[in-house]
Amino acid sequence: MRGQRHRRRQAGFTLIEIIVVVTIISILAAIAYPSYISYAQTAKRSDAISGMTFMAQQLERCYSQNFTYAGCAQVPAGVSQSNNKYYNINLTITGASSYTLVATANGPPQSADTQCASFTMTSGGGQSALNSGGADATTTCWGSK
Repeated sequence: MRGQRHRRRQAGFTLIEIIVVVTIISILAAIAYPSYISYAQTAKRSDAISGMTFMAQQLERCYSQNFTYAGCAQVPAGVSQSNNKYYNINLTITGASSYTLVATANGPPQSADTQCASFTMTSGGGQSALNSGGADATTTCWGSK
């Protein structure tokens, strides 16, 4: 035992170990964060759809009582906000028996949703959507055409 050196065990982590862990966490975050943001945007699209559907139901109730969409006190024409305030919903009454609802993002995080920049619903039951480039994105945004 005389020739053996006694090593003292040091507690803690080396700088290399810490750098490796930080690098691994950074790589995982770089992959996970954009996926999370995309998922959150997709989930928040339902706010536009539910807000427009609610307004359409109110308009139909008014029409069944007055035989016109014009002058419905429950749903004033113009811009209103969706339930969770992620979207602005613009109601345009185009005649006594027709209207158009258009939902657009009210700001972050939905304003960064380039796949579904606007949703449209008409009194005839038509549904459409456009991406930020103006191309049709109905299937992506509404789930069906």
